[in-house]
Amino acid sequence: MAARLAALTGVTGFLGGQVGLALAAQGWRLRLLVRRDLADPRLRNLQPEIVRGDLADVEGLRRLCRGAQAIVHVAGVVKARRASHFRDVNTEGAGRLAAVARELAPDAAFVLVSSLAARAPQLSAYARSKRDGEHAVTEALGRAAWIVRPPAIYGPGDRATLGLFQAAAASPVLPVLRRELNIPLIHVYDAASAIATLAGIDGGGCVALCDGRLEGHRLGEIMTQAAAAVGRRVRLAIVPTLAVRALGVAGDLGGLLGATPMVTSGKIRELLHGGWGLQPGELAAGLPPPRFELAAGFRDTVAGYRAMEWLAGARR
Repeated sequence: MAARLAALTGVTGFLGGQVGLALAAQGWRLRLLVRRDLADPRLRNLQPEIVRGDLADVEGLRRLCRGAQAIVHVAGVVKARRASHFRDVNTEGAGRLAAVARELAPDAAFVLVSSLAARAPQLSAYARSKRDGEHAVTEALGRAAWIVRPPAIYGPGDRATLGLFQAAAASPVLPVLRRELNIPLIHVYDAASAIATLAGIDGGGCVALCDGRLEGHRLGEIMTQAAAAVGRRVRLAIVPTLAVRALGVAGDLGGLLGATPMVTSGKIRELLHGGWGLQPGELAAGLPPPRFELAAGFRDTVAGYRAMEWLAGARR
């Protein structure tokens, strides 16, 4: 009997690649929507079916979805020069894929990877685009879909959090914002395993992910655990909120000048918002328990960075 077929977007990204590996480990055949060649030899060795295209290419989406038993949509943008780019990809792209899925794979499970930021769409263009993407999917499908809201994701190969560990390896002092801020986290392997599992569970709903610490982690704890993972001890320095907001404004100005900043006023509002802790009812039943708590997850991340020679100057 042929293995079930999962159609996957975003496989060349940090999370999407791990989702592809997790789906394969759970027995799925893969059909991948890609714009460029697969760099990860582990994915190439799976010999997936390749569909060239992107979320604006309806014919490519049709080739992706036709005959699939599950459609897992991971592709998206986390930084953009303009709010319209967030909307084009995270909202309209998700809705376009869902509409094609409804036509060509009406019985397939549909898993949309959104973001915990979608809980507060008023904070940023990114958060709004993710929330609107959720609505676009449910409206296009006209039936239940799994909407997954992961928190901040880290792990080996993540360039977004690399700077944290580089700073921990190089500096005796690390900055923190308000001490009472809590941030939920999850290791990429645990996030990918949960997303892949949902592709095989009937039903749907909006669910959140985390590493088992529902309330999240204090910023000071995150900084000290990052330092411990690279073999250092550090002191923490409180950064004035005004200075943090100024960084966001500088990012906004960079966007106007043609850059694609990660730190913007919207991202700073997300960070300072607080209230990101989860309730037990937001979690889905039937998912594998997280393998990594924070300290072990950070050690695994550092080991991965060192193996890739990304973390120069860290003590072994």
